[in-house]
Amino acid sequence: MAHEAVFTADYPTPEAARRVQRSVHLEAGDIEGDRTQATVERDEATLTVTIEAADLIALRAGINTWASLVEVAERCSGADA
Repeated sequence: MAHEAVFTADYPTPEAARRVQRSVHLEAGDIEGDRTQATVERDEATLTVTIEAADLIALRAGINTWASLVEVAERCSGADA
């Protein structure tokens, strides 16, 4: 893939980060397409989402999708970033 965006979120505890990770990591395989792919990783209390895309339009769409997914997971799990 030609383009990449990485965003991280730091949570108060590793457990809070784990709840968000568990909420969104399955989506990585489900919403990927021919033009984008994403990975979700956690290191202690830090969640990292990496989005790779073939073009800038797909990258922007991926960023919007993943930012929304993480935001909803934070609200639902009570994990305040």
